[in-house]
Amino acid sequence: MTASQSPPPPSALWRSLLFVPGARSDRFEKACAAGADLVCIDLEDAVAPGEKADARAATLAFLADYKDRPCGVGLRVNEVVTPEGAADLKAIVGATGLDFVMVPKVRGTADLDAVHSAYGRDMLIPVLESARAIQQADAIADHGGVVAALYGAIDLSADIGCDLSWDAHLYGRSRCAIAFGAARKVLFDSPYLDVRDADGLLKATKRSMALGIHARCAIHPAQVDPIHAAYRPSAEAAAAAQRVVDAFEAAAGGVALLDGKLLELPVVKSAQRVLANVGR
Repeated sequence: MTASQSPPPPSALWRSLLFVPGARSDRFEKACAAGADLVCIDLEDAVAPGEKADARAATLAFLADYKDRPCGVGLRVNEVVTPEGAADLKAIVGATGLDFVMVPKVRGTADLDAVHSAYGRDMLIPVLESARAIQQADAIADHGGVVAALYGAIDLSADIGCDLSWDAHLYGRSRCAIAFGAARKVLFDSPYLDVRDADGLLKATKRSMALGIHARCAIHPAQVDPIHAAYRPSAEAAAAAQRVVDAFEAAAGGVALLDGKLLELPVVKSAQRVLANVGR
């Protein structure tokens, strides 16, 4: 029995993505300093129709000029089938400093193909926020240009007429967690809407982590630390995981036992995942 020793891709360590409105260029650099793993400048929902052209220009100028950034920085385009979406795709051709592109309201891989063609890099983050997108989760996860995705509970609720309760979204979250887990790609959970409820955010994030979702979006800088805390193992959990890994490595490929129990490979991999988050 052997466990993979190859390091995970950098994207596998993403825990948080912080949104910042594209119409508020004064907040861009502050958002990047908030400690999130990724920052997404939002040209879609956070920008009024009459402000989109100015927001697009300001965002691309910032991305081109912003050096020595502490995190990955990208943007969310408008829905690709709209005029504003078409303008966004035209604008990102050859754009510099753009670490990823978030693609909202994805219906299937054709939408991703259009953005991938304009952007030219395998760093797309689609938002699965409709019944059709959830149905297409496997194909979206397997798309070569996709590196991660966002489960969009809010728009999905509007699309199918459900509420935002945990039970209403249990299938959707689980469906996407399986699809992106199989593709070995990151799935971000929806933002937690009450920016003053850090305890509720912590609990909700741990709940989605139990489903296999290991990253979350934020809509306020104050949410970044609680999100990271949710994914950070306790001292007790870290110590237990270390004992598992130590016992496995001491077996040197033979039968590994801990406290008289056989250590199977899935247990070892779970322990390695825990240790990967220590100190983060």
